[in-house]
Amino acid sequence: MEDYNKIIESLGIRFLKANNIKILQTFTISNFQDSENVLILLRKGKMKFDKGGEEIPEGSALFIPANRELSIDYGHTSRRTPVIDAEEFAFRQAEFFHTQEKDPGTTPIAEITMVTFEAKVFDTVNFFTSLNIPPFSFENAKVNGIIFDIVKEKGAMAHGSERVIKLKTEHLVVEVVRHIIDNNLFVEQMATNSTYFKDPRLIKVFRYIKDNLGGELSNKMLAKVAGVSEDYVGQYFKMLTGINPQDYIEYQRMEYALELLRTTKMKIRDIGRTCGYKDTAYFCRRFKMMFGIPAGKMRKRETLMNV
Repeated sequence: MEDYNKIIESLGIRFLKANNIKILQTFTISNFQDSENVLILLRKGKMKFDKGGEEIPEGSALFIPANRELSIDYGHTSRRTPVIDAEEFAFRQAEFFHTQEKDPGTTPIAEITMVTFEAKVFDTVNFFTSLNIPPFSFENAKVNGIIFDIVKEKGAMAHGSERVIKLKTEHLVVEVVRHIIDNNLFVEQMATNSTYFKDPRLIKVFRYIKDNLGGELSNKMLAKVAGVSEDYVGQYFKMLTGINPQDYIEYQRMEYALELLRTTKMKIRDIGRTCGYKDTAYFCRRFKMMFGIPAGKMRKRETLMNV
């Protein structure tokens, strides 16, 4: 229990976006993915995930850790149900999602509330992703209440709303962690993958990578930061995290690129350079490979979801 408390205390939690969404027609998105954690609360209608597998009851939430890919069915799906990928969804989102409160002009087939947030250990590592927790659905009245409060505050934007949303988002993450622990979910993954949070050398490397995403991040440099040999640093990093350091660096660079797409009007070539990619074409190819859609369409999708 003490270890869990230390981990929770180490989390840097940040609200990103939230919306009440009306689903206008039945469809399947084949490869949903977000660079940050997503909670989707099903208020009304039908919803399944993992290729028509597990159905989510009304009043339950689907939790999707950052960078986890899955399929989601909205409505009563059949063989005739449109199946679209992430790239097509970014282009056609308005046909399926309505994010404003006014009448969309048609009766929705489902209603959801979606909250996206960041949860990083020492502000560097995606917590839920690092634990290798898969997407899962659950019913929790406290979580539902906090989700509703966040959306309400976001809509009101009264004095102090940003502060309230920050506190509510922190409470939301704590309740999700409590639900996992109290229900003994993913015990093996958490026991196996939480150990590296205690290694100060690795945390130092994580922080160095975060602060130098636009620069050179060779294994030689990481070895110097960690205080290990260049020949050993890759093995050391992978032994503790399950991923080699250069793959981890690319994940961090792509997360930073997505953050810049969400929050700035920087040109895509400038975002690539800021994130350490001198070749814009190569950056665009890697971005699409990582997220399933081009950077320009991702920016459009993120803009629409914040309406």
